[in-house]
Amino acid sequence: MAKGYWIGRVDVHDDDAYKGYIARNGVAFARYGGRFLVRGGPFEAPEGKARSRNVVIEFPDYAAALACYRSPEYAAALAHRLPASDGEIVIIEGYDGPQPGEG
Repeated sequence: MAKGYWIGRVDVHDDDAYKGYIARNGVAFARYGGRFLVRGGPFEAPEGKARSRNVVIEFPDYAAALACYRSPEYAAALAHRLPASDGEIVIIEGYDGPQPGEG
């Protein structure tokens, strides 16, 4: 079964308020099996408009990724992120098919 992912791109404009989001989001991620694959770090944006923070979170499957975003636990965290930042989150199902060079 293909995994599910959150791809987040965020510009934080209130670091102190954003800390409230960071302190609360782990409750939802743990409940739904989320784990960080990318959490900040250096990057290049060779195409398109970049945001200052990039995050990729992996979930056991697409349904878990959606359920986490729609959960009351994440809603409690989101209430702290929205006023402190601007950004986008895409929730997407992973690919579990043939790869280049495979039969």
